[in-house]
Amino acid sequence: MFLKERKSGDLVDVVETTSLTNLYHDCVEGRLQAGEEQQDPQLFKKSELVFMSGEELPRCWTDPDYRSRTK
Repeated sequence: MFLKERKSGDLVDVVETTSLTNLYHDCVEGRLQAGEEQQDPQLFKKSELVFMSGEELPRCWTDPDYRSRTK
């Protein structure tokens, strides 16, 4: 799954989508899509990632207390 890094706007290919949807993981492993060669995997904080449209990730993917708190 491709997401966008918030600051740079670069695309990130998320290696393991189950860690993306696991609300107890605050980081995901991904590869930056920059240059012509495939980049080595690295960890990205979920708070630094957004969907390609710029939309935030769902709270149920990032906040363990999403049911008890309102924004």
